Amino acid sequence: MAFVRSIGRWSMTALVVNSIIGNSIFGLPAELTRLLGRASPLAMLVAGLIVSMIVACMAEVASQFAEAGGGYLYVRRAFGRFAGVQVGWFYLLGCLAGGAANATLFVLYLATIWPAAGGKLARIGIMAAVIVVPTLVNYLGVRRGANLSTVLTVAKVLPLILLIVLGLWHFNHQTQPFSIAELTQPGLSAWLRALLLLIFAYAGFEFAVAPGGEIEDPRRTVPFGLATGLLVCALMYMLIQFVTVVTIGTNPTQHPLSDTASVLLLRGGSLFVAIAVMVSTYAWISGQIVSSPRILYSFAANGDAPGFLARVNPRFNTPALAIVVFALLVWLLAATGTYLWVVAVGAGALLILYCGVCASLIRLRRLQPQANALRIPFGPALAVISIAISLTLISALDRHQALLIGVTALLATGNWWWAKRQTVKEPESTMAIASSP
Repeated sequence: MAFVRSIGRWSMTALVVNSIIGNSIFGLPAELTRLLGRASPLAMLVAGLIVSMIVACMAEVASQFAEAGGGYLYVRRAFGRFAGVQVGWFYLLGCLAGGAANATLFVLYLATIWPAAGGKLARIGIMAAVIVVPTLVNYLGVRRGANLSTVLTVAKVLPLILLIVLGLWHFNHQTQPFSIAELTQPGLSAWLRALLLLIFAYAGFEFAVAPGGEIEDPRRTVPFGLATGLLVCALMYMLIQFVTVVTIGTNPTQHPLSDTASVLLLRGGSLFVAIAVMVSTYAWISGQIVSSPRILYSFAANGDAPGFLARVNPRFNTPALAIVVFALLVWLLAATGTYLWVVAVGAGALLILYCGVCASLIRLRRLQPQANALRIPFGPALAVISIAISLTLISALDRHQALLIGVTALLATGNWWWAKRQTVKEPESTMAIASSP
């Protein structure tokens, strides 16, 4: 049964913004300030430029597909089943890590208002409740899920805009000279670690393209949504980090945005940020459940996972079982992991995905040079640069995180071995390269 194509340009843009702006804008400023001090706002810009190259490659490759699956599907079509399954597992790990990180941060900030939420059993139960509602909404239809994502995106962006405006006004009334030496003082290892974490902060755009089978005119809608969404997020990230540093300085703090809000808003500042964090992380989870279960669906539709995950509910036209299974996996990872550890693992997994998608751009251009698809300027060169940067950042993982990446690769290999022995008919491609211009 076919999906309903109901995600338009602005819904796609909202989905990208919602998928990117989540836990990281609240959870990472403290670690970035610790690593880089007053150079941390510049790191936001540098990471944004790196990600923009990856996004450009993603936009070109995604414009050639009209099916659900995202990066897993792109790599599978370009390099075959083995590569596709490997990248698909890392894609899925990145999705799960993102959902778990947001659920974890939701509970951490709820505990600042209601301390009982910090208890072990309460924490697990609250995480389950946070995940269940958007799961149910998306089970009932992608239009409902996309609409919920759009409304929550607006709700979480408005408090950030208020903090930025007040922070810039505060900065305008103070003189704070900056030394170029502050850029080099942290050292290369600190910069690499910071950029690794920031790759996760900008992650999310790759999830937004996963429901390709439900996007209106994906050849035009996907590039527009990716470009517009990334621009909005990059500006907000850089300005939020800048406002944090100029308002409270670089002294260690566990909740920099709460401290910033306390200075700018005086009474009620911490409560304001706690509520903003919970809205933001809840919105991110909602957007994630619109898109990421389609990866599981695509696995099953291509014969790389049990067939029940590819079943589409005849009433709601959604991959209902894939949605439920994905939500359960997010909850399990959230209940067993810590915030920064999950973030780093997710970043490493997504960097492997980015390498696969960028390599697919080069491969697909050679296979189908006349494809009816977006063609970005200097595409192969940008792809090679993006791959090189991604591999460099992966080297910043610690040994335990690298071990989990290795275990994931072994599990993916086992999945591939199982899948190639199944007698499942390959679905026909609806790639744009098969269309005439």
